Amino acid sequence: MVRNNNETGITQTLAKFASNVSYEDLSPEVVDWAKYLCLDFAGVTLNGAGTDSAKAVVKALGDIGRTGPSAIVGTNKRVLPEYAAMANGTAFHSIEMDDVNNEASLHPGVVAFPTALAMADIAPVSGKEFISAVVAGYDVIVRLGRALKPKEHYGRGFHPTGTCGAFGGAAVAARLLGLQGDYYTHALGIAGSQAAGSMEYLAQGAWTKRLHPGWAAHSGIWAALLARAGYTGPTTIFEGRDGFLSAYSGDPDPSLVLQDLGDEYLLTQTGIKPHACCRYNQGPIDCLLDIGQANDFQPMEIEEVKIGLLSQGMRLVAEPVESKRNPKSVVDMQFSMPFAAAVALSYGSASLNEYALGVPERPEVRHIMDRVECVTDPQLDAQTPKLFPAWAEVRTKDGRTMRSELTYPKGDPENPVTWDEMRTKFNLLSAPVISSQRQQEIMTAVDSLEQLDDVRQLASLLSTD
Repeated sequence: MVRNNNETGITQTLAKFASNVSYEDLSPEVVDWAKYLCLDFAGVTLNGAGTDSAKAVVKALGDIGRTGPSAIVGTNKRVLPEYAAMANGTAFHSIEMDDVNNEASLHPGVVAFPTALAMADIAPVSGKEFISAVVAGYDVIVRLGRALKPKEHYGRGFHPTGTCGAFGGAAVAARLLGLQGDYYTHALGIAGSQAAGSMEYLAQGAWTKRLHPGWAAHSGIWAALLARAGYTGPTTIFEGRDGFLSAYSGDPDPSLVLQDLGDEYLLTQTGIKPHACCRYNQGPIDCLLDIGQANDFQPMEIEEVKIGLLSQGMRLVAEPVESKRNPKSVVDMQFSMPFAAAVALSYGSASLNEYALGVPERPEVRHIMDRVECVTDPQLDAQTPKLFPAWAEVRTKDGRTMRSELTYPKGDPENPVTWDEMRTKFNLLSAPVISSQRQQEIMTAVDSLEQLDDVRQLASLLSTD
């Protein structure tokens, strides 16, 4: 249970900080990070809009006639702002290539960007206001995620992107509505009764994880609108006896919510995914790609693959082992370390092309999946939660054993995807949806994001009207 003696005022303090973040407070580095992550949002969401899960959300909205002013990315549909945020958050999360914070083990951008984009149809939002609100949202989401302790939160069956995301959505929306003081704090308090996200999607490869950030964005917008109208929420939603931290974690650390508040914006501690799967698979995939590039062997010559995996990721991507070795859906593949290992070693890639129905039945993939063993390693765990190190070993039938290990997977802030690599990722993901001319227009808009008078200009470019 969280004690109140030293933690009183956590909610109010975080609310005051987030509500007062302004563009003038931000260094050029932070602004550059925001634009970099915005381009990732654009490319991943445009591609994700084509998934069956994203299309189902759009269909459901169409079936009940929820039309409005706000663009659904990658489509020609327009709906009410809160529903656009829901649809865009779902699309952004659907292909498992969205940004991630290691320490909190969650995806902040999938809530912050869709919320901020939709809010431009509720209140005037310039590029500078958009950036500052997104920065505030990242801080709120990440601070709560790390205070819950990811392993504890996962252990209770919660998905932190969905639960913490509701507060991040409220933080972004309240900031763009200009809420201050108790109004802003009430928005966070209201969001606390909407913080949801069950990990049970893993049992059957269901789509519900993809909805979590979309629903968080939707909930956050409504929390802010209700607060503006005078609706009240608990002002101790984080630190209270029955508040978020106590209810959603068996061993929270409330001090981490406010630790180093304002010293460094946590948006700059966000990583990018180069591979189309769960964050816990990214480092091992890098190791396996390194082994494959440095050695000469064929997939069917592999006798054993051993993966050093962080313990907090075991239940997501390695357990139960028989299920992870037999993925039945794309979601199953995205959360299977054996499948990730098999495609990395078979094709030298773990892109969207590999995460497709039918791939698990290929002989070489089937052969390797059956030979993957995931193990925990205290030396790896000792470096978490801030670092996500990994190692991998491959043993071939002729007796060779090859090993690779790393501290910083590609995409981590310490081993970043460069701006040029980000532009390449954007172009590859968006090419099936928009023209090369539109791609250039979007990149130009993002490059000059702080100069936009109205963020709806960017929203229009992301639609197919």
